[in-house]
Amino acid sequence: MKIRSPIVSVLGHVDHGKTTLLDYIRGSTVADREAGGITQHIGATEIPIDTINEICGDFIARLSIKDTIPGLFFVDTPGHAAFTSLRKRGGALADLAILIVDINEGFKPQTYEAINILKMYKTPFIVVANKIDRIFGWDIHEGASFMESFKEQAPRVQTDLDLKIYELIGKLHEEGFQSERFDRVTDFASQITIIPICAKSGEGIIELIAMLLGLAQEYLTEQLEIHEDAPAKGTVLEVKEETGLGVTVDSIIYDGVLRDGDEIALMDANNVVKTKIRSILRPLPLEEMRDSKKKFKKVDEVVAAAGIKIAAPNLDDVVSGSPLRVLNEDEDVEAELLKELEDITVDTDDEGLFVKADTLGSLEAVVHLLKEMEIPIRSAEIGDVNKRDVIDASIAKDENIEHGVIIAFNVKVHPKALDDLNNSGVKLFQGDVIYQITEDYEAWVQERKEAQKKQWLDAIIKPAKFMILPKLIFRQSKPAICGIEVEAGTVKQGYALMNANGDYVGTIASMEDKGETLTAISRGQRVAMAINDAVAGKDFEEGDTLYVDIPEKHYKILEREFKDKLNEDEFLALDEILEIKRRKDKDWGKFGLFEY
Repeated sequence: MKIRSPIVSVLGHVDHGKTTLLDYIRGSTVADREAGGITQHIGATEIPIDTINEICGDFIARLSIKDTIPGLFFVDTPGHAAFTSLRKRGGALADLAILIVDINEGFKPQTYEAINILKMYKTPFIVVANKIDRIFGWDIHEGASFMESFKEQAPRVQTDLDLKIYELIGKLHEEGFQSERFDRVTDFASQITIIPICAKSGEGIIELIAMLLGLAQEYLTEQLEIHEDAPAKGTVLEVKEETGLGVTVDSIIYDGVLRDGDEIALMDANNVVKTKIRSILRPLPLEEMRDSKKKFKKVDEVVAAAGIKIAAPNLDDVVSGSPLRVLNEDEDVEAELLKELEDITVDTDDEGLFVKADTLGSLEAVVHLLKEMEIPIRSAEIGDVNKRDVIDASIAKDENIEHGVIIAFNVKVHPKALDDLNNSGVKLFQGDVIYQITEDYEAWVQERKEAQKKQWLDAIIKPAKFMILPKLIFRQSKPAICGIEVEAGTVKQGYALMNANGDYVGTIASMEDKGETLTAISRGQRVAMAINDAVAGKDFEEGDTLYVDIPEKHYKILEREFKDKLNEDEFLALDEILEIKRRKDKDWGKFGLFEY
């Protein structure tokens, strides 16, 4: 079987240098070594092994890399889209990944996003610590290897770089990865390689390319085997209209051969779409796709790995991330694609959130992450948020407010659904960073729980006690009026009272201090209190301590949910109340078998 070039994707936070890195890899081979055999594809750039040997020179020889890998196939779609849009059955399309981090800024939200995606698809990756030229005092050496450039730096600069590398090592450790600078790695199978570079000057690019090639040869050879004559398998990167061609699909072919005239199967949001290829188009070598007027060359066939544009009828509703398969007699391709669609878009739970995303791959990534967080999902679909989504979420909200939520990744809200959304009370979490959306949702849920707990806590009768002050009984009954001092907790109007034997005394009718009526008083306050149903001298005496009579149900909620919210004097009063209650009923306040 033939070995294809490994597909390499670049991920990382915005402005950390993804595009600059890809531009340098392309540009260096053009400007310094002419074309060198480099080929531009739709959404990808292929660098053959001969060109790599020219760039890296004896560095590859020192790594004992053989010519078994034909080259490197860089996917030009920066960021998570290369993963969430480019996929194949069972995982990511990318065989290797570069996680690029600004060495001076460290980990940012999209860095964590990228790491979550890499973990999800179990993709081997290299960390590129970019912008070493921004380290104070760094002396730039255009196009040099990192080791050559590093040796020429002042000792203080070398120390600064090492400290920044150790910070990255620490962050990767927090995410569950062992890592080290590439020249200190002892086991490439278990340690993540960190390569310091400057994407602008090219410092360190030699080590990066050589390391990618070495890892591919050592660990991915079997994965890179392709069936050169088998019907093609690919994935759709983008669907767009081209002047003179109509609606086309940009696709990466990762296995087999695709020929002009082949009948292919793709997917829209709900069904399989079958069509016949009218033209296979490849970009002209090293043309800048956006500026060139003569963008494409028509070809009769392509063999993996390749990035191509396909012109064919009935492509209008095909979705980004859709698998692309050549129909053949040996396989039930249609059933395979329907199964894939069903696996992702099927309603996953009887209750839960509503998820919308722009592509099959991103939908899968969002669903996977939410499942890992044990968040239930009621529906997961491709496309913008529409009126039906809002209605369904509104119904779910009436059953459980935390399920009246729509997670919208990389999609818009349909204009006709906006008014409904604003009037429904449905909560929308929208954005283009999965990690951020899920964090915002979790923060909202936590905020709601805290607010609900506060509401409950305010409604629950909490422990309190007070003393009847000597010589301050103003009326014996109807109601009894006396002077009191709060010894623990907060005493409120309407609370029922009991004595130290657990006998009912009465309820608090009112409280006054210097002519001011009070509804609640706290520890240390002295007031005049009117107690309904109580008779001074019969139900209580001067100097007695009376307790708030806590209902058993309230005690259980306090014990289970809010004990940590009580202050010290309330805590001690609660213990006294419990002791009093259990002298009369030894099982008072105990939890039944199913109450927890």
